[in-house]
Amino acid sequence: MAEESKSGGGGAALVAAAPASPKIVLKSIDMSEKMRNDAIDCARAAFEKHRLEKDIAEYIKKEFDKKYGATWHCIVGRNFGSYVTHETNHFLYFYVDSKAVLLFKSG
Repeated sequence: MAEESKSGGGGAALVAAAPASPKIVLKSIDMSEKMRNDAIDCARAAFEKHRLEKDIAEYIKKEFDKKYGATWHCIVGRNFGSYVTHETNHFLYFYVDSKAVLLFKSG
């Protein structure tokens, strides 16, 4: 009888839960809402496709170069300092879960 009550869940334990969407926390913004939303969507895609921080940064930078023209820079990591000069309305600093993303246009 105890066996039947354990298996009475209909196999629900075998169904994998969908991965949770990463938590986005905006830290510093000098960017239009549309461009900001594009950056967040692009970062989500980059984090899904890549594991290495340098590959994530490269993906985001190249996507923004294509969509918004050169020259974008992207830094991704858990521990870095920065002091950058950027074009007006072309800067975003945010977190995707525990990793920071710094995206800006300069040059």
